[in-house]
Amino acid sequence: MTSASRHGGQHSAPTPRVRLVDVAREAGLSKTTVSAALNGTGRLSPAVREKARETARRMGYRPNATARQLRAGRAKLIGYVVGEAVDADSVFLESPYFARLTGATAATALRRGYAMVLLPAGSLQSEWADLPLDAVVVTDPDADDRIVDDVLAAGIPVFSDRSVEGRPGAYWVDVDTSDAVRTALDHLREQGARRPVLVVPDSTTRFHAEVFAAHREWCAEHDLPERVVRVGEPGNGPVVRAVETALAGGPATGGDRRPDSRGRPGSGDRVDGGDRPDSGDRVDGGDRPGSGDRPDGGDRPDALLVVAEASPPLILEAARRHGYGVPDDLLLVCVSEDVTAEHTAPPVTTLSLRPEAIAEAGIEHLVAVLEHGLRQPLGTLVPTRLDIRASSVRHGRPAHPGQTECTSRPPT
Repeated sequence: MTSASRHGGQHSAPTPRVRLVDVAREAGLSKTTVSAALNGTGRLSPAVREKARETARRMGYRPNATARQLRAGRAKLIGYVVGEAVDADSVFLESPYFARLTGATAATALRRGYAMVLLPAGSLQSEWADLPLDAVVVTDPDADDRIVDDVLAAGIPVFSDRSVEGRPGAYWVDVDTSDAVRTALDHLREQGARRPVLVVPDSTTRFHAEVFAAHREWCAEHDLPERVVRVGEPGNGPVVRAVETALAGGPATGGDRRPDSRGRPGSGDRVDGGDRPDSGDRVDGGDRPGSGDRPDGGDRPDALLVVAEASPPLILEAARRHGYGVPDDLLLVCVSEDVTAEHTAPPVTTLSLRPEAIAEAGIEHLVAVLEHGLRQPLGTLVPTRLDIRASSVRHGRPAHPGQTECTSRPPT
């Protein structure tokens, strides 16, 4: 309510909408010429095209979106869901990976004429059924998330990770997780690591299930025990506590090492979480106990692969608190898009999942489906990138800091 209306005055009349004919009159051009200039069509000189566009900008002209939607048969709206955030809606944008993926998806879509609508994870169909969505992007869906089923049942194309491969109306972009994990672990082994520990979310997404599987296979191939600390919640606090659990070492336990139905290591492989038994962090010990596996610190790790996303400076500080020097006592690789990794002392080696490249490939698929009628199964593997820095390079070792791209053959 304006001050005039509170005192009995009249509401001000809304500003009249600027029409295409108004722009044409102001620019001294025909309506057809202005329309062609704004749509990027027609055989116009650069000067004429720029004059029309500048006049439209100055006058605040906006095309009639409703008319365009009727002509195109599309609303140009894309739903966007971070499936992994179903239990943590409030923190997913605190993740550098999801923040960059979300921003890149929105920006790439907008360049192609589409607006992104952020939907809460775990959304019920009744909450978005009335929105004129042309497609829905579901990033890292949890195994129990119904959103993919509900969207496909509504006849809306879904763009997600490889977990939707083969489903009619679903298209995917993913990374080769196995190659990425193996590249990181091979690098640590080349630098002398023999007791690496994996710190990973206790998650049912395809990505994290494949991380577990690749780590398990790599350890078996190199006759090393599987050392895993699982993180129950996202965020810096829980991940740092899990890292401290790993750094404290602990007794190895035997048990069923087969994955459960969701691809996670068996529940028999866990002990109390180090010096924080109430933290919820679980340690999976190896099934090859030996004289070095002692709770007195003799089983301290010599390398960490931290897949659970956290601030690299906080992980370095946790290592220092526990008496580790990086890289002399402990080699460190983090799966992270956090730019602070380049500026720590020492700089931290990171495995990048390249969210901008994922967004670009996903929107290209979306445009191919919505605007060019592509209907055959469509999927792309995006290469990851290992940025090797001082935190994972031992003094005297031959490796030099740099970039290694983890690639694979494209799907057939």
